[in-house]
Amino acid sequence: MKPIALQLYTLREECQRDFPGTLRRVAEIGYKGVEFAGLHGMSAREVAKLVADLGLQVASSHVGLPTEHNVEQLIEEQQTLGSKYIVTGLGPDDFATVDLCKSSAARFQKAAKLLEGSGLVLGVHNHWWEFEPKDGQLPYDILMAEAPDVVSELDIYWAATGGSDPAKVVAANKRRIPLLHVKDGPLVKGEPHTAVGSGKLDIPGIIHAADPMVLKWLIVELDACATDMVEAVAQSYRYLTENGLAEGNR
Repeated sequence: MKPIALQLYTLREECQRDFPGTLRRVAEIGYKGVEFAGLHGMSAREVAKLVADLGLQVASSHVGLPTEHNVEQLIEEQQTLGSKYIVTGLGPDDFATVDLCKSSAARFQKAAKLLEGSGLVLGVHNHWWEFEPKDGQLPYDILMAEAPDVVSELDIYWAATGGSDPAKVVAANKRRIPLLHVKDGPLVKGEPHTAVGSGKLDIPGIIHAADPMVLKWLIVELDACATDMVEAVAQSYRYLTENGLAEGNR
């Protein structure tokens, strides 16, 4: 079993109101780690201490695309946090044609090269548009082929919403998938997600398709939910841990 983390974007409203208190609640539920989506006014050093005091680990961080202008600051912040993976993505317009897909892949590859020697690895997070074919090719496949130094933080829900079988995507790319974004729902764009295990995805089948030697974290993320979000976060944790799919602290 792999450790379970929470993408804190899921609780973004709670984080904005009380970031330390939200981290404490995540730890109380039993999550082993967190994935950051901003530090809500705190310094990296302050957050690193808080996370350590709560017995949490840093799975990864969502940040902007590394460039020559911001890479030194990114590296310093992420090293302070103790994050190995930094994850980013681009919008649908950046994957609208095959040529744009290749151009976007080149940007990711360049960014990955900027991190060499830092101990950080660049991951790419997908949405559904990377799984909508362009001239018979999937933007995701173009990206993985054209940017060999990036890894994939595969969002299994968006892969399915885009029309792909996420278990097959995981199996085909398992050597490049150290992080899985685990979310669930009705597989309808614009409709809210559900707690993991309550939607239409075959969560066990998808997780078991991963390479256990490569996969490091299962990261729960819910963009929106029809029920109370904190309860959905707790329910997702219970589903994954009680079914032997992930390892928590409780």
